[in-house]
Amino acid sequence: MSRSSVSGKRLILEIRGKSKISCELKRHLSPRTVGVLVRSLPLEGHAHLLGQNILYFETSIDSGVERSRSEFKRGDVAFLPSSGSICFFMKDVSSAKTMTPIGRLGDNIDVLNDVKSGDVFCIYDETA
Repeated sequence: MSRSSVSGKRLILEIRGKSKISCELKRHLSPRTVGVLVRSLPLEGHAHLLGQNILYFETSIDSGVERSRSEFKRGDVAFLPSSGSICFFMKDVSSAKTMTPIGRLGDNIDVLNDVKSGDVFCIYDETA
């Protein structure tokens, strides 16, 4: 039985060949964007670093801007509409770009420190 609920969708963020992190997309943060992402699972792409504190990978999803903000905490997950990217925050960030908040990472966020550009991120349903 899935541990997902109406308000959230539990997923796995896998750094291919390295590690896995639990992740939850939260519908109340941005219902339209989270809905589009969940219907598009699984998602996969190459890791990129934005500054020192944000890891992301690009998708082909175009959901527009929803409830955007520029302040994020360590462990937050956001969607960057301008590039269709899913972003993971390694530290608290005040970003120059506004992004759509979509969820949170689980407890073992420190594994993101070992991610290199070109590593493969894959997000999928934890029941898959």
